[in-house]
Amino acid sequence: MPRWLWWTPLALLSLVAVLLVFRQGWIAAHMTETDVINHYATRYVAYHGGRISDCVAVPGRAAGIWIEVRCGAKVIYPVDRAGRLVLPDLSGPHT
Repeated sequence: MPRWLWWTPLALLSLVAVLLVFRQGWIAAHMTETDVINHYATRYVAYHGGRISDCVAVPGRAAGIWIEVRCGAKVIYPVDRAGRLVLPDLSGPHT
């Protein structure tokens, strides 16, 4: 069996990894505030009722928070730059 054939699986895995990383970077680079607001406003309507127009966005105040999408009186979605919902740390006090 030729030696290059032994390296083919590694080359294919490397190519797939490069394509996945490129895709994630492309998504992060082209995500807008509007995309994030629309996503979480739709989520608010699905889970809590109400209207999409009940939601507004403000810049995040805490470290790591890009946008806070505020819907209604009590629902706040803190979102990081990758568009992920940032959940509060409920592990208790750190010693």
